[in-house]
Parts: sequence; C-alpha cells; structure tokens
Amino acid sequence: MFDFLRKKKQQFFPDGEQEKIVAAIRESEIKTSGEVRVFVESKCRFVDPLDRAKEIFFNLEMDETKQKNAVLVYVAMKDKQLAVFADEGIYIKAGKDFWYHEVQKMLNQFNSSNYAEGIANVVKEIGAALAYHFPYDAATDKNELPDEIVFGK
Repeated sequence: MFDFLRKKKQQFFPDGEQEKIVAAIRESEIKTSGEVRVFVESKCRFVDPLDRAKEIFFNLEMDETKQKNAVLVYVAMKDKQLAVFADEGIYIKAGKDFWYHEVQKMLNQFNSSNYAEGIANVVKEIGAALAYHFPYDAATDKNELPDEIVFGK
C-alpha cells in the first residue's frame, strides 16, 4: 500500500548481467588461492577512485588473506569512475603495467556501455594472473572471501 514511500533499491545492471560478473569471479577463483571482489556504488566519495577502492579494500578486510593476494575491482557508476586495488602479494608479482592495462581495458568496455562485460572480462584476466602467481592447491586453499558483488549506495 505504501510502496511509493519506500526507496527503491538501485539496480546497476540489467537482468542477468549481475550473474555474469559473479560467474566470472567464481570461474577465476577455481584456479587460484587468490580472491577477487567487485564493489559497485553510485557515486565516489573521493576525487581519486583509487583512494576509495583502497578504503573499501580495508573495510572489507581483504587485506586479511593469507597470501596477500586479494584484488578489488571498484566502480562508481554515476560518476563513471573505476579502479583496481590489489594487495601487495599480487600487485608486486603482476607488476604496475598489468594493473594499468586492466583499468584501460575496463574503460574501453565502459565507453561502449558494456559495464558488466567489462567487469567480467577484467575479473577473468585478474583471475588468470592470480592463477599464474598463486595456483590453486586443493590441500590448503579455501574461499576466504564471498564471491557476490558488494553494492554501496
């Protein structure tokens, strides 16, 4: 009866697109001990989206992974800002150029309004880098962080 008073939850992706991103995360993590998370919100509270990604990374306790091999893909949809923040273990091994190129690839997809596709592709490429540097070990690996997309405001 009073549904019009409730604020509708913002939907950032069309139907099925969110599942594509979650599937990319799960597919990537099967091959590695590393962790990938995606955080999407409407607006970035910082001038530099990398600063916001760093804040979220630590708030989500992604720095607690055993091998320091977690990566956050951050997107502020309305502000059209994005960043990739990697923990020290994978950041150093993959190298600065790798992270720069991943952001550029995502920007290219976003410029064509392919948001979910851009995020999913970058997640897969990050997953490949994680698999190379931190291969899956059935004896010791466990999923340390949830695979679902985290949505901010």
